[in-house]
Amino acid sequence: MTAGRRAGVTLKDVATAVGISQSAVSMALSDHPRISEPRKRAVRAAAARLGYVPNSAGRALRAGRAESIAMVVPQTGRHVFGHPYFMHLLVGVTAEANARDAALMVSTNHDETHGVAAYERVLRSQAASGAIVASASVSDPNVNRMVDAALPVVLIGRFPHLPHAASVGVDEVAGAAAVTRHLVRDHGLTRIAHISGPLDHQTAVDRYEGFRGALAASGRPCTHTLAVGDFSEESGRAGARQVLDSMADLQAVFAANDEMAYGAMLEIRSRGLRVPEDVALAGYDDFGVSRLTTPGITTVRVPARDLGRRAAAVLFGLLDGAPPEPLHTVLPFDLVLRESCGSHPVPGGSAESPTVPPAPERGTGDSV
Repeated sequence: MTAGRRAGVTLKDVATAVGISQSAVSMALSDHPRISEPRKRAVRAAAARLGYVPNSAGRALRAGRAESIAMVVPQTGRHVFGHPYFMHLLVGVTAEANARDAALMVSTNHDETHGVAAYERVLRSQAASGAIVASASVSDPNVNRMVDAALPVVLIGRFPHLPHAASVGVDEVAGAAAVTRHLVRDHGLTRIAHISGPLDHQTAVDRYEGFRGALAASGRPCTHTLAVGDFSEESGRAGARQVLDSMADLQAVFAANDEMAYGAMLEIRSRGLRVPEDVALAGYDDFGVSRLTTPGITTVRVPARDLGRRAAAVLFGLLDGAPPEPLHTVLPFDLVLRESCGSHPVPGGSAESPTVPPAPERGTGDSV
C-alpha cells in the first residue's frame, strides 16, 4: 500500500481538495472530453495523493459489462412491496436497468427499528455501481452518507439540504396548490381539513405547504385544520375522525395521498354523511384506489413510473461520467377531476386536466 493510500477516501474528498464538484471529478477520472487537460491532471494528482480508489463496479459498467445498481428504500419490505407507489417506481427503474443490461438490487430494512440496514447493505457490499434513494426522511443522516460516499447516487424527491445531489421529483407544492384551488375556486369550499403524511418527509411538508399557500392566496375567508397521518388507509380514517370531531361544518377533506383519502371516505360514510354532498374529498397520487371508489376520488396524478425511469437514466449518466442537466429534474403532474369533490361539466362526471408543467426549480426533492 503506497503512502497516503487509505480506506474511506471519497469522491467528495478529492473534489474538496481540487475545489470542484464531485461530478466534475468523476468526469475527470473517466477522461471525459468536457474536462480540460490541466483540470484532469489536478484531479488525478489529488486522487493519488489522497489514495482515492474509484469504484471498480462503476468502471466495469462504463466499460460496457453488465453490472448492478441499487434502489435503497429505508422502509420494511412489506411496506415497499405492498405500496403501489413503490411498485410503479420499481417498474420504471427496472425498465431502464433492463435497457442497459444491468441488474437491480432492492435494499430495504428488516423492520421499523433498523433504519440503517438498507443503506449499509449497499455501502458495505460494494455490489452496486450506483444507487437510487427513495422515500427517505429529510432528517435521515444516512442520505447524507450515501451522497458523500464514492458511490454515484440519485435521490427521488426534494432534499433542500442537499442541493448538490442529483434528484428527480415533481413539484409537490404546486400539485397540492392545484387541487386546493379547485376545491376553493370551482366549488366554493372554504372550511377544509388536510390529512398530511408524516411531517419528517419533505413530500408531506410540501403538500401541506401547497395546501396552506393556496388557501392564503385564494382571497376568500378560508379556515383549515390539520391531522397528521402516515400515508396508510388506517391513518386516513383516524385523521378524518379527528377533523370531523374538531371542525364544525367541515366542507371538505384533502388527504395527502389516495389511501388516506379512501380511509377518510370510510369514516365520513360511517357517520351517515355523503361524499361529496355533505363532505367533499380529494386525494393525491392516482395509483389505483382513487379510480375504483364510488364516487371516484379527485386527485393529483404523480408519474411514479416515469420518476423511476428518469432516476435510473440519470444514475447511468453519472456512471458514464456525464452530470445531469439540470441537476434537479422536475416532472409534470396532472390534476384529475372526479366526482368526490362535486360534479363537473363533462360527460360521465369525470375529467382530467391538461398536464401541469413543472414550476421553476425549487431545489431538490422525496416520495411517499
